[in-house]
Order: sequence, then structure tokens, then C-alpha cells
Amino acid sequence: MRVLGIETSCDETAVAVVDRETVLANLIASQVDVHERFGGVVPELASRAHVEALTPLIDVALETAGCGFRDLDGVAVTVGPGLVGALLVGMAAAKSIALGTGAPLIGVNHLEGHILANAVEHGPELTPAVCLVVSGGHTMLVHMPEPLRYELLGQTVDDAAGEAFDKIARFLGLGFPGGPALDRLARDGDPNAIRFPRAMADSGDFDFSLSGLKTAVLRHVEAERQAGRDVDPADLAASFQEAIVDVQVAKTIDAARERRVETVLLGGGVVANTRLRERMEKAGAEAGLRVLFPSMDLCTDNGAMIAVAGAWRLLRGERTSHGVGADPSLELG
Repeated sequence: MRVLGIETSCDETAVAVVDRETVLANLIASQVDVHERFGGVVPELASRAHVEALTPLIDVALETAGCGFRDLDGVAVTVGPGLVGALLVGMAAAKSIALGTGAPLIGVNHLEGHILANAVEHGPELTPAVCLVVSGGHTMLVHMPEPLRYELLGQTVDDAAGEAFDKIARFLGLGFPGGPALDRLARDGDPNAIRFPRAMADSGDFDFSLSGLKTAVLRHVEAERQAGRDVDPADLAASFQEAIVDVQVAKTIDAARERRVETVLLGGGVVANTRLRERMEKAGAEAGLRVLFPSMDLCTDNGAMIAVAGAWRLLRGERTSHGVGADPSLELG
């Protein structure tokens, strides 16, 4: 079952071809150079960059996979959540291919794609599981009792983890994207140097909050400077990162115990963070849980995760109407 996957929800133009969970081609055109000078993603520029990159990327992906348009059994595309203009670029291409070839169209939730990226390397036997999805726009815990069925357990009440990482990285002058740069800097710092607040750690639910942590970081730096003391950037980065990871790990393990599952899945761009992976693996082992996460190149936005999610839904006989619209606020499930 060969499925073409197209992902254009934000600032990565991504195309892949998969045979169920086997990746035949997985290509990404980055837009970092386009947005770097603005310190963040500019939606209109992202849409234009998708238009320029998408058609050539599809051609190369099919050539790499050794197939043509007529060999496709399905065309999967992200329909939300994301930037509406960016989503529409990918959807227009997917609909055109589906109409031209007669292959079924499968609309995919971007967040489901992040979860099912785990199937590429760990196989299809993933459920029942608790899933931590952490990215630039989302931080949530999800119970997946069976394939393609989701129950939201909790989510951020304000900022997402990726957004918090990027803002503090920008404050430290680390550029864009900030998350990877902050991760690298934190490796040279002491995670216990500064005790930042662990927001909602004892809230008794599975929600998260990160806006207060950002404010605490800024106030700490201001207080130290007023006192005439230098702030070690590596210690600051490591301590800030530890405050985020502490809460995410604890709540994920608690959710797995409450739902009585033995598997924890991680997905989303922030899962590339080395400290989060290290801490989650250790906590999972201590709790007797199987902790799975995608490799680095499958954590960030990619076409393979969309294609795999599309293949799973196609196998269930699902199809999406060509009249489907982009939904920038699409909820999981």
C-alpha cells in the first residue's frame, strides 16, 4: 500500500512515500533561512515558500521511492491544525493528485501524525498507550486505548513547550529556531543551579502551564543584573529546561499509571530535546513502562508521519471528501 504524504502545516515543506509503515522516501525543504531574520514564522512567507518547494519535492520523492503517480494507493495530507494558508497549499496539491489519479484522499490530523511517527521504527503494535505530544504549538497528554482512537487527558492552559523554548532562546540571543540551540547550551549547564517554579506540578490533573515559568526566568535575570551579578547562560538554560521536563515526565508517568497502560509514546518537535528523552527513558524504566519515541528526523514535522497515518486510515476503509477544508484549530479525535 503506497501512500504519498504531504505536510505543510507550518514552516517545513515535507513529502514522503510509504508502504504502510516502511518509508520509501522522506524529504523536507526547510524554511529556516526565510524566517530567521524575523525571529519566528511569518505565515505569508511560509505559504509562498510552500508553493515554490512543493511540486519539485513531490517529483523527487516519487523518483526516490521508485514509483509514479499512478502507483499510489492513497494521498494523505495534513488538514489541521496549523497555519491556514500553509495548510491550503498542501491540500490543493493533494486534492489535485487525488483527482488526477483517482487515488483516495485521506485528510490527516497533524497531531495524530506525530503520535504515529512511532510506528515507522517501532512497528504498528503501539496500543494501549499514553501519548505525550510536545511541539511548538501543542503540549498535551492523550490516552490511545486502540489505534486511531484518542482521549485528551490534559493540555497546556497557556503556552506550548516549544513556544516557551523558542522565547527563552530568543531572550538569550540564541536565534531561530531556539529549541535546538537551547538544548545544546543546556548540556554545559547545571540543571539544579536555579530552582524555577514547576507550574501545576501538584494540580491533581494532567494540564500544563508555562507562561509563569517564562516570567520567572526573566525576573531572575533582571534581579541578578540589578544586584551586579552575571548570569551563566548555560546554567539558566539547563535550569529552565529542567523545570519543563520535570513536570512533563511526572505527569506522563502518572497518566500511564492511572490508565493502566504499559506503553508511553512521545511525539512532536520538542521530543528531539535530549534531556526530555533521557529523563523519560529513565522514569519509564523505573516504573516498568515501555517508552517509545521517534528518531530525531521523525520528531519534527515530516511527510512520513502523515503518510503512515493516512495508510492506517486507508486500511480501515476511510476516505476524505475533496470538499474538505483546512482547519487551523483541528482537535485530535
